[in-house]
Amino acid sequence: MAPSSSKTELSPVLAVLAGGLTAALLDIVYAFTFFGLTRGTSPVKILHSIASGILGKASYGGGAVSAILGGALHVGIALVMALVYVAAGRVLPALNRRPWFWGPLYGIGCYVVMNYVVLLLRFGPRPTPHLDVLIGGLAIHMFGVGLPIALFAARAAGRRPSTPGIVQAPVG
Repeated sequence: MAPSSSKTELSPVLAVLAGGLTAALLDIVYAFTFFGLTRGTSPVKILHSIASGILGKASYGGGAVSAILGGALHVGIALVMALVYVAAGRVLPALNRRPWFWGPLYGIGCYVVMNYVVLLLRFGPRPTPHLDVLIGGLAIHMFGVGLPIALFAARAAGRRPSTPGIVQAPVG
């Protein structure tokens, strides 16, 4: 008799959706909170700034439609990040054996690619971020983007992500 799959195992598609949507939600809540409290930036303006990747400066006059586009782009980017990790985990199973290690590293990679490749290519050179923005951005990408994506990917690979330092008995 073939072993049955665990009730908690996810399909790769569901892992991409769950990981990407979780990452998008945690990241945007962080952005709304951090930039709202420290810079007085409204959530709508944050969403407009995301939409400016496609619309340019016109996004700031685009009202609700531009904000919705920004939100959709944000979710789309997070889903692509999750898709890349889940696909990589199928080729490199070590990623799924240690999601608590590889997830935060992947989050740093996502931060670097987004801020120093994608935004640089789209908008040109930007000023060096303030230290609080840099530290907060790295932290949310490590623990709010990379880690949840890695944990969902591990679950899709049939791994039970363990808490670091805690030994779990095999399930059988």
